[in-house]
Amino acid sequence: MRDYLKFYIDGAWVDPITPKTLDVINPATEAVAGRISLGSAADVEVAAKAARKAFATYSLTSREERLDLLERIVAEYQKRYGEIADAITEEMGAPASLSQRAQAAIGVGHLMTAIAVLRTYQFEEDRGPTRIVKEPIGVCGLITPWNWPINQIACKVAPALAAGCTMILKPSEVAPFSGYLWAEVMHAAGVPAGVFNLINGDGPGVGAAIASHPEVDMVSFTGSTRAGVEVAKAAAPTVKRVAQELGGKSPNIILDDADFESAVGGGVKHVMQNSGQSCNAPTRMLVPSKRMDEVIAIAKAAAESVSVGDPKGNAQMGPVVSDVQWNKIQGLIRKGIEEGATLVTGGPGLPEGIEKGYFVKPTVFANVTNDMTIAKEEIFGPVVSILGYETVDEAVSVGNDTEYGLAAYVSGTDLAKARAVASRLRAGQVSINGGGGDMMAPFGGYKMSGNGREWGDFGFTEFLEVKAVLGYAPVAAE
Repeated sequence: MRDYLKFYIDGAWVDPITPKTLDVINPATEAVAGRISLGSAADVEVAAKAARKAFATYSLTSREERLDLLERIVAEYQKRYGEIADAITEEMGAPASLSQRAQAAIGVGHLMTAIAVLRTYQFEEDRGPTRIVKEPIGVCGLITPWNWPINQIACKVAPALAAGCTMILKPSEVAPFSGYLWAEVMHAAGVPAGVFNLINGDGPGVGAAIASHPEVDMVSFTGSTRAGVEVAKAAAPTVKRVAQELGGKSPNIILDDADFESAVGGGVKHVMQNSGQSCNAPTRMLVPSKRMDEVIAIAKAAAESVSVGDPKGNAQMGPVVSDVQWNKIQGLIRKGIEEGATLVTGGPGLPEGIEKGYFVKPTVFANVTNDMTIAKEEIFGPVVSILGYETVDEAVSVGNDTEYGLAAYVSGTDLAKARAVASRLRAGQVSINGGGGDMMAPFGGYKMSGNGREWGDFGFTEFLEVKAVLGYAPVAAE
């Protein structure tokens, strides 16, 4: 069992000011996998002072010094790669293969991307007599979720370090193991004292204290829209920058000329990856109504081909993260049935042969209408809702008829038509014919899916302030 009871503050592992522990549950077994300490506003106060003190010197480091630091972090991360992947599987139930090839791998990806961007990033430019300078914003509060734990830590910490910021990280208390290992990597890499600080805890105890602290200059939050609103409210009195990546209910428009076997089957399997716990999952599939029967057959076969079971074995899909999530998903599945959607496969209850753990059946609903609860609410589980459309205009209208706008998907062999549909979708990221995997592409959403962008050079922007130095270059006399 893991005991991670200390916090990492000012370059050292320290005890919480007020001892209080929380059991961390393995979602595959429902057994206690470890304990963490829950922090408080008092711990945030200590960390904020350490980060502010460190900012005075770290903000003045050179590009070369920061590149060297990031490269050391990569080297230390690689040494712990297997441990980190194992921790992710244990804490949130991702299958071992997914943890190895994606969940842990993306940590390296964000670090290497930050290095690549930093090498050529233009922090200064002259516009006539004025110099425009991009400077580190200051002390950053980083609040990260449980569904892709290292992804969200790395895509915040790496650009913040590259920009010259100091920070306080609060990983999710539901899946905190990988974040703790990340802190050990930072320490081993020789990150200067106070530059990176980690405090475990919950939203009310630590998240709110970070968001409201006057020494914290910006907050980068990833999580639910509900929690994002609370973070923004807590941050408002100190007028700090708030960057948010929140929920999603992404449309997946299958055009009539698409390869249906690939587009429908691939769309279903995309949702099932990570047990449906991805904010950009294509959970609303829009298909030509006249082809609904064909789509149902393909979707049913795809969902039923997904094996569910022990994430440490060969299963393609593990459990969802907690009993809270399991119960929420079960309620929404039952709601879909009650509201008249066609249950194609899956449904409520544990998968056959499984008696313990927070496992959900890969579930597909068809003949869903956009006023149904399962078409509107973010389920955050392995559930696909298939909606029919008569015209492409209707598909676009329904696709945009959501409070969210994080991601969208379009499939069709006529690329010009697919591009035209993509241009009309109100989402921060649109994928055509399965396109993806670009670490430089900005990630973030429209509407209730948040504000700001992460990844690549766009991810640097949130951690920089812009200064105009007037008269920097005197105008030559005529």
